[in-house]
Amino acid sequence: MAYDLITMGRLGVDLYPLQTGVPLPQVTTFGKFLGGSAANVAVAAARLGREVALVSRTGDDPFGTYLHEALRDFGVDDRWVTPVAEYPTPVTFCEIFPPDDFPLYFYRQPKAPDLEIDAHDLDLDAIHEARIFWVTGTGLSEEPSRTATLAALAHRAKSGTTVFDLDWRPMFWKDPSTARPFYEEALRHTTVAVGNLDEVEVATGVREPHAAARALLDAGVELAVVKQGPKGVLAVHRDGTTAEVPPLPVTVLNGLGAGDAFGGSLCHGLLSGWDLEKIMRHANAAGAIVASRLECSSAMPTVAEVEGAVAAGAVL
Repeated sequence: MAYDLITMGRLGVDLYPLQTGVPLPQVTTFGKFLGGSAANVAVAAARLGREVALVSRTGDDPFGTYLHEALRDFGVDDRWVTPVAEYPTPVTFCEIFPPDDFPLYFYRQPKAPDLEIDAHDLDLDAIHEARIFWVTGTGLSEEPSRTATLAALAHRAKSGTTVFDLDWRPMFWKDPSTARPFYEEALRHTTVAVGNLDEVEVATGVREPHAAARALLDAGVELAVVKQGPKGVLAVHRDGTTAEVPPLPVTVLNGLGAGDAFGGSLCHGLLSGWDLEKIMRHANAAGAIVASRLECSSAMPTVAEVEGAVAAGAVL
């Protein structure tokens, strides 16, 4: 079958404090959740009723088993999530200091299994036929994932909608200064680019939102989505359509995962054929709902929750 969405990239276990405002050395209780940007976007879209699959890898260990179980429970097809015997499933810790301080601590050494995705193992026919294909900047940070990501994009050749989540994590790059040429190559095969101000600057060298959106369009995409944090989101289409939408008022508990909820809702809106402003309003609402909750993947909202927040003009 043709999936509504196939995402490819980071997958791991989030171990989040169940106490807020407490430094990590003093935290005594943690919750275990599925994590990783590509996995979270897949979960977010599945929660909105979409047929979704993930391409990734885990360690051959109990945490890897947990991630397979969690993906299935969330309704995400895990057939292309395979084990890597050499490396452990990565875990990520965070600290939670609302409203805007959420340090992340990634344990992905000596290498994360999701960077072992190999081009020879991809189901390129399924990737080509998916209505939306989603890749991330992290997938470009190391081989063989880099070659696999670019090969998948080249094979897809902009059929359907192809989304590049700029997903800039400099700590994942041996030399962050080498990233831009790989971002530029990915953008040539992309129809939608999504990123915050730091991410669009890495991809284009431009930080001002409108200029960055134009630079992304010049790089080859059809739709540029620039997330501006408390200033909302700017979306510019090649046909001249522009939507600039303020954020939804929300009491932030944990800002991590909000961008992935935004991404899942963005895909849902694109698949639904909505106009650009409606897509952005619903994606903003999805992100705000997750920001109001402690966890990420299991916090992804339903259609009714998103529509309720849009109608109310706030997360209640």
